[in-house]
Amino acid sequence: MLSYTCKTAIKAVIYLASRAEESDKAGMKEIAGHIQASEHTVGKILQALARQGLINSTKGPSGGFFISKAQREQPISRIVESIEGDQVFKECGLGLSKCSASHPCPIHDDYKVARDLIEKLFREKKVKDLCDPVSNGLAFLIG
Repeated sequence: MLSYTCKTAIKAVIYLASRAEESDKAGMKEIAGHIQASEHTVGKILQALARQGLINSTKGPSGGFFISKAQREQPISRIVESIEGDQVFKECGLGLSKCSASHPCPIHDDYKVARDLIEKLFREKKVKDLCDPVSNGLAFLIG
C-alpha cells in the first residue's frame, strides 16, 4: 500500500522526532545512515516535507533538519498524504481506476476493510506516538 518513498519519509520524521532536543538538528547523511536509506532519496524527501511544513530545515554550517513539539503532534496520515496524495486511503487494492462498491474488483470487500484499518491507524497515531518507543529502545527504525 505504501511506497518505499513514503515508508522512508515516515522513518525519517520519526528519527527527527526521537532526538532529545528540539534545537538539535540532523543532517541528511546522518538521517539516511540511521534509517538505512539512500542519501539522495532522503534528501529529496526531507526537502519536500520541509516545503510542506511537516518538518523544519535551516541552511548553513550549523543547519539541518529538525521537528518542533507542535509537529510531533501531527498525525502520521499527514506524512503519508504528503507523499502518496490524498487518494491513498481510497484506491483499489488491484490498482483499478473504476473499482467501487457497485463495480468491485475481486478483492474489493476484503481490501476495503484492511485499508480502512490502516487509515484509522495513521489518522489516530501521532508522530510522537511512534517516536517514543524508538527513543526508549522498545522499537527500531532499521531491520
